[in-house]
Amino acid sequence: MTLVKVHNPVQKNINTFFDEFFNELPAFGKSINNLFTPAANIVETADAYHLELNAPGRKKEDFNITVDKGLLTISYEKKEEMKSEDVKVVRREFNYQSFKRSFTIDDKINAEAIQAKYEDGLLKLLLPKVAEVKAAAKQISIQ
Repeated sequence: MTLVKVHNPVQKNINTFFDEFFNELPAFGKSINNLFTPAANIVETADAYHLELNAPGRKKEDFNITVDKGLLTISYEKKEEMKSEDVKVVRREFNYQSFKRSFTIDDKINAEAIQAKYEDGLLKLLLPKVAEVKAAAKQISIQ
């Protein structure tokens, strides 16, 4: 038996494209694991930071938000669905992957007063700033 190796640059390029696509997306600089991480918006106002995570189709009970040593961690754990014997899934396109995102917060944030709510597919966090204590002006007498 003779083994013939065919050099096909088009096939090599296609294989390389799919390898890159499924392992790392060069156009976005994100790996496949990060593809399912929800996007975040952070807005600063005079008295707080507002953080929003785009996470539609989830249940608020499945989110976990913790603050530990200056690290705010938001995670979502996908709960397994009950499978029914009398129902056959013909097509499934919805995909709710578990994720975990962490944000560093400093001492400008009042960690004890952080609030969160989930509405319209957005997980919204209010991170209030610590109230600045301004020293009162003091009159110094000359002796």
